[in-house]
Amino acid sequence: MLKIKSIGIGADHRGFKLKEKIKTFLETRGYKVIDFGVFSEERADYPKVAFELAQHIKAVPKVKTPKLDFGILVCGSGIGMSISANKVKGIRAALCLNPEFAKRSRQHNNANILVLAADFTTFSKAKDITEVFLSEKFLGERHRARINQISNYENKKK
Repeated sequence: MLKIKSIGIGADHRGFKLKEKIKTFLETRGYKVIDFGVFSEERADYPKVAFELAQHIKAVPKVKTPKLDFGILVCGSGIGMSISANKVKGIRAALCLNPEFAKRSRQHNNANILVLAADFTTFSKAKDITEVFLSEKFLGERHRARINQISNYENKKK
């Protein structure tokens, strides 16, 4: 089992209801959850939430407190949150539509943000996906070389 101290969570208006359920689920399991919003179903833009949460992940260079172990982002399709979060250096956000995606995203890609698609994911399935994501470990070995290629590309001077 991974030693997870804190998880950031965020959503846009379409992901708000699922975010709230996942947040409660995580808190009842003893996780410290930091909510980056949104706090209602009123229309909101996903990039702002994704950027804010992603900048607090421990893997991000020069991150200021609070430092989060993992993040969870939710929007209607999951695509907008994925694209936005992955713009932040050090982030590997993975849109997971089932537990197998979650498993591989952690084992092979060392994903640090789980992205859920509220329009396509029931709460029951979201719980299963989240549990797998938070319990799997990065396998390293041959996968580490690929992660290093991504990091090296991110670190290139433009």
